[in-house]
Amino acid sequence: MIKTIKIIVLAVICMAFTSPVNDSIYPIDGYQYSGIKRLKYLQLSISGDLPDAKLPLGAYKSINDIKLNLLSRVQNKTEDILIENPGLQKQIDALFPRLDKSYSVAILDISKPDSLRYAQQNESRGFQPGSVGKLVVVTALFDQLAKIYPNDYSKRVALLKTKIVKGGNWVLTDEHTIPVFNIETNKLVKRQAVASDVFSLFEWADHALSVSNNGAASVVWREALLMAAFGEKYPTMTQADADAYFSVGPKNDITDLAVSIVNQPLRDLGITEDEWRLGTFFTRGVNPYVGSKGGSIGSPLGLMKWMLQLEQGKIVDKQSSLEIKRLMYMTDRRIRYAQAPELRDAAVYFKSGSLYKCDKTKDQACGKYKGNVFNYMNSVAIVEHADGSKYMVCLMTNVLGKNSAGDHLALASRIDKTIRNVQ
Repeated sequence: MIKTIKIIVLAVICMAFTSPVNDSIYPIDGYQYSGIKRLKYLQLSISGDLPDAKLPLGAYKSINDIKLNLLSRVQNKTEDILIENPGLQKQIDALFPRLDKSYSVAILDISKPDSLRYAQQNESRGFQPGSVGKLVVVTALFDQLAKIYPNDYSKRVALLKTKIVKGGNWVLTDEHTIPVFNIETNKLVKRQAVASDVFSLFEWADHALSVSNNGAASVVWREALLMAAFGEKYPTMTQADADAYFSVGPKNDITDLAVSIVNQPLRDLGITEDEWRLGTFFTRGVNPYVGSKGGSIGSPLGLMKWMLQLEQGKIVDKQSSLEIKRLMYMTDRRIRYAQAPELRDAAVYFKSGSLYKCDKTKDQACGKYKGNVFNYMNSVAIVEHADGSKYMVCLMTNVLGKNSAGDHLALASRIDKTIRNVQ
């Protein structure tokens, strides 16, 4: 049965390659379009030329099938959509203790675009967003691309694919690994990013989201910053130009610009500073070049506003929104919320973030994702089932001493059953 499924998937991929490149060519069958080398590895894995990557069935969605779900609601404002549905709200209230401020969640059922259902618990409560903030960085990247090429999306994609940049000290240090695939030897290595690494903008963005690499996110933020500083000159600027900018430019001015370019697109979307902001890069290697400002915070309401407008095609524009959604599509190992067995066959567009701190003098059992000083875990997911059930979830928690990875997985199962009315 599995072999048959693989053959069918391979046939879909082959058909995608024989069709003209248009506005819908990505995930596993998107190597030629994007140049992201790990996708070539996955293609060879599906064809049987390399060992099985053992992806869940929900990861094999073709790029041609990834769509924005709420284009028909593009004229509707967020405040007109994010209104509690009494029936769904009652069900969500049963899942979460309303007085427990350790849990905050926002859920929007988009199965029927003309009849959306919204529910929340503590939606405005702010949390340290952790790696969910990488979605803000990718938003800034596409915002700056649109400023360089306002009337030609194909040139934006070409720049993402062909602009090769070096990581430098900006990638230092991060324990998260990145997949490095050699298309000549067909060898895949998973390792930490190093200063000498060079990848395209597309690959750096993929590393930032698919495996949540902190160094890659800092590089993407840096390149968006350079786009803002150099404007139309950015496509042809050199490494020497970039080095000179950071060595000569006043650090305070560079910091102000860096923080502005990631936060202004959120404000343009009607997301307030208290609902979602980003003020600190993801790696310490950035410190000599750019400072921090304003701190970082996120709330389920702020994140939901972003996801809603992504599905409406309002993140920069329709094409940019679709590209960001493709980057969020999980074609790698699923973790935390996305690992719930109920989601195995579903397409999942996902970003997770965590930050915890332990005081062993209080509890020796304190450990990874079980902090007793703080224990932030955040999950942002768009779930699309084959039966037409589709919904968006923003779950942010700070439950001390509890394994939050397992907690989010369990909650994902319960939320999915609630939305789909499965007993």
